[in-house]
Amino acid sequence: MIPVTPFGLTTGQSLTPHDSALMEAARNLEASFLAEMLKSAGLGQTSENFGGGVGEDQFGSFLIQEQAKHIVQAGGIGLAQSLFNALKEQAHDV
Repeated sequence: MIPVTPFGLTTGQSLTPHDSALMEAARNLEASFLAEMLKSAGLGQTSENFGGGVGEDQFGSFLIQEQAKHIVQAGGIGLAQSLFNALKEQAHDV
């Protein structure tokens, strides 16, 4: 896994354990969002001619979820950072 730090941290700064948990939650939310977008785009749909049948349909969602996680690990679309900032603000308000 490639470590990705939130924007605004300078080199040498590290996340607190609470911030690390918030960042992990934000990354998981971004991965779930991306998985749904990939499904909507038709990624993982079974080929009509030479598809893998029912097994491919059932396990295709796992493949899409893993692909979404890898997209997030590679930098994602920036949604995790926005979610992290919102979660951090909410944590300070409570």
